[in-house]
Amino acid sequence: MARESPSLVKEIDKWGANFAKLKNGELDQRFFGAHKYRRTCYSGDFTGLSILRALLKKADQLKIPIFDNQYVTELLIRENTCFGAMSFNTSSSERTVHLADAVILCTGGHTRLWKKSSSRKNENTGDGYYLALKAGCELIDMEMVQFHPSGMVLPEEIEGMLVTEAVRGEGGKLINNKGERFLKNYDPLRMELSTRDKVAIANYNEIIEGRGTKNGGVFLDISHKSKEYIVEKLPNIYRQFLEAQMLDISKSPMEVAPTAHYSMGGILVNPETLSTSVNGLFAAGEVAGGLHGANRLGGNSLAEIIIFGKRAGIASSIYSKKINHQLRSQKAISLAHKNINKVIKNGDELVRPLQHELRLIMWKCCGVIKNKTLLLEGFSKIEIIESKLKNIDVRIDKYN
Repeated sequence: MARESPSLVKEIDKWGANFAKLKNGELDQRFFGAHKYRRTCYSGDFTGLSILRALLKKADQLKIPIFDNQYVTELLIRENTCFGAMSFNTSSSERTVHLADAVILCTGGHTRLWKKSSSRKNENTGDGYYLALKAGCELIDMEMVQFHPSGMVLPEEIEGMLVTEAVRGEGGKLINNKGERFLKNYDPLRMELSTRDKVAIANYNEIIEGRGTKNGGVFLDISHKSKEYIVEKLPNIYRQFLEAQMLDISKSPMEVAPTAHYSMGGILVNPETLSTSVNGLFAAGEVAGGLHGANRLGGNSLAEIIIFGKRAGIASSIYSKKINHQLRSQKAISLAHKNINKVIKNGDELVRPLQHELRLIMWKCCGVIKNKTLLLEGFSKIEIIESKLKNIDVRIDKYN
C-alpha cells in the first residue's frame, strides 16, 4: 500500500478529487493521529466525498451502469463458485437476479451496530460479512473494531456523526469540564495526535469518571484559530455544527464523544488479488480484513479503497476472461427467492425497536472498553433478540 499509493493518489486527483495543493503545485498534506510526518492528502474536510464524486464522474464517462436502491440478499453460488447476486429494489420491491462472471464485495463494515456510530442510517450493518459467510468465506480479526475519539453528542438523531480527525490535525485541543487539556495524562508527547485508540480511551475515561460535559462528552476546541482558517481547512465541520446545533466553532468549543467508526476485521482475502476462498468472489475496502491490524491509522481507509479496489478490479477482470464456461444454477436462484419469501410474514415483533435494542446492548457491553462480564451479559441479551426474530413483522408496501 505504501509503495502504490502515491501514483494512485495523483491519478484520482486528475480524475477530479481536487486535493489541496501547495503554492508550488505539489500536494499538500496534514497530520492525523500518530503521524510523525504530514502524510494525509486532503480535500478540505470532505476528502472521502471528493473521491466518491471523482469515481462517479469517471464511471459516468466510461458509461458504467449503476443500479441504485438495490439491497443484495444473497450471493448466488454453485460448486463453490459465485455467479451473481440476488437483490430487491428498496423502493419498488422488484427483485433482480444479477448474473456475473465475477463479483466484488465493497459493502463496508458493521459499526452501525453500535448506538454511537459515525455511519449513516441503514448502512454499515455487516451485510457484506453475512453474505460472505453464507457463501462459504472465512472472516478474520472481527474483534478489532475502531472507536473514533470524536463523534457528535447532540442532537440524538445524529449522535456519533463523525467530527473528523482533521480538527485535531489542524490544532484542535481536547478539554474536560475542569478546563484541563487532559491528554497530557495519557500521552504527554503526542497529546491530541496520539493513536485513535488512546485518544478514544482518554475521552471515554474522562466522561465515565465525571470529568465530561453535562451531555456526556468532552470539549474539542479550535476557537483559538481564526475563523478564516477554520472555514478554509474545516468547511464541512464548521457548517455541520452551525446546522445541527447553531454553534459557531470559531467562537465556542464542540462537544464530542467516542463513536464506533471502522471494522478492522473482515473477509479473509488474498492480498495480491483480493480473491476469497469462493471462486469468482472478491472483496475490497472495509469489508475485507487483514490490512489495518488492531488500530487503523487515519487516512488509510481512503488509500485502501483506491489501491485494493483497483487490484480487485484488475484481478476479477482477469479471472472473468480466463474462465472457459459460465456456471449457472436455477436451484440457487430459486433458493434465493425462497429465502426472501420466508421472511415476508406478519408478526408481533417490529424491526426498528429490535435494531435499537441491539445498538444499545453493543454500546454498553461491547464498547470502547470491554471485559468478560459485560461481554457475557451482552451475549445473553443478544440471544433474546435472536429468539424474537422468528416472530418479526416484514411486509411489502402494496402501494410501491
